Amino acid sequence: MVENNGWIGIVGLGYWGKNILRNLDDLGVLGVACDADPDSIASLKKTYNNVPFVTSFTDLLDDSSIKAVAIATPAATHYKFVKDALLSGKDVLVEKPLSLSVGEGEELVELAEEKKRILMVGHTLQYHPAVQKLKELISRGELGKVQYIYSNRLNIGKLRAEENILWSFAPHDISVILMLLEEMPIEVTAFGEDYLSKGVYDTTLTTFEFANGVKGHVYVSWLHPYKEQRLVVIGTAAMAVFDDVAEDKLRIYPHRIEWRNGKVPIAHKADFITVPIDGGEPLRLEMEHFISCIVDRVDPITDGREGLRVLEVLQRAEDAFSKGKQVKTERQHDEIFIHESAFIDEDVDIGSETKIWHFSHVMAGVRMGQHCTIGQNVFVGRNVCIGDFVKIQNNVSVYDGVTLEDYVFCGPSVVFTNVIDPRGEIDKKAEFRPTLVKHGATLGANCTILCGVTIGRYAFVGAGAVVTKDIPDFALVVGVPAKLAGWVCECGSRLDLNGSGATCVRCGKSYRKEGSSLQESVCRT
Repeated sequence: MVENNGWIGIVGLGYWGKNILRNLDDLGVLGVACDADPDSIASLKKTYNNVPFVTSFTDLLDDSSIKAVAIATPAATHYKFVKDALLSGKDVLVEKPLSLSVGEGEELVELAEEKKRILMVGHTLQYHPAVQKLKELISRGELGKVQYIYSNRLNIGKLRAEENILWSFAPHDISVILMLLEEMPIEVTAFGEDYLSKGVYDTTLTTFEFANGVKGHVYVSWLHPYKEQRLVVIGTAAMAVFDDVAEDKLRIYPHRIEWRNGKVPIAHKADFITVPIDGGEPLRLEMEHFISCIVDRVDPITDGREGLRVLEVLQRAEDAFSKGKQVKTERQHDEIFIHESAFIDEDVDIGSETKIWHFSHVMAGVRMGQHCTIGQNVFVGRNVCIGDFVKIQNNVSVYDGVTLEDYVFCGPSVVFTNVIDPRGEIDKKAEFRPTLVKHGATLGANCTILCGVTIGRYAFVGAGAVVTKDIPDFALVVGVPAKLAGWVCECGSRLDLNGSGATCVRCGKSYRKEGSSLQESVCRT
């Protein structure tokens, strides 16, 4: 391994992850970088030849020299990566949003507090010198009483499938608005349109009303002809414009409104004033703050609680989409949460403490256990059997003939099939083949499970793999078609098989090889 004295790791080396990588390296704290894509690593190694790179997040977490982790992976993976890092005793910086549900966010915040770990959310705009100056101007009363605040975050491209534009673009602006006003909204309304992919909003308008009378909105879109990142604060004494695309980041417009005869408003325009601000890249300032919080053991400005507040507003906006007005965020019944946009057929048995989120459809005859989480845009076909504590992430279809035992995890966009040779003009319902996913197995994002197979206990199917045959217990399979790539422990850590056995370095469980399968060793006295 490359000699390196850094103590912060990073996982996720995509567009934004590369920026974090650069800053951590410049600050001399980068210890290891992780990404599942070997091509990305090969490209970055040319620039960062002094940095150790790994493809396994487990390897990063098992490195005792790494004290903290920056997570810049897709939003759908934030919950799992943050939880694993906290359980490994690492401090964590996670890019926005904290997770994709309030329940998961609460769990992460409580876990960080229990483990006495730093949990910071990457709401980078709060560290922008122009935003900090704007907060100072508002606090000093230089804008008068704030009446309205709004932002536009618009661009073309960077389209996502795992979360809509609200969750991708809006968290930064919501975070700043809550910080500037120092309170939560009492009412949230939202409207969205899904022009490209059904159920995935490309443009949203979210409006807020606060107890102090201030109102505002956040407009976001990735279908806009040019880039615009602008936040406007309207006060009784002046107006302020933060434009992150312009050269002059912060301007004050001391316009004045005169009421003629007390009835007719007349606007008196004034030239803008450019507000001088301190230099410094916002992301660099954010990274420096993260480091200082770790060293001094103090809560970050954008800590887990702050990230949770933003998550709550996002969730309230998401809940409002189906009605276009303020709505109750839950429909409670027998300790079951069913989002108002979800559709549940008759003759469905759902266990207590189970949550079913936006735009999901559960058909008749389904039997679903307790404490399950069904994400957005999930379809569960007739007579499917789902055990307890099962998690099904966004955009998964579970068809007739599939059985998921307890604690199964289905990543985003997992694909099940139920016919081996489908034809559009031939009815093959009588040829459905059953698929069984056993206790504790994990199915990675975008993997495909051909019908008629059995996936063993605690098996791990890598992202994008295509499973065409049975998978033994504890097996790790990857590729197209999926092939055995190793073995994993019940806790998810990869096992280093030594001869006929292996012991997990994380949890200490032991295993023995029996033929072509792996079995957990049981000590008897």
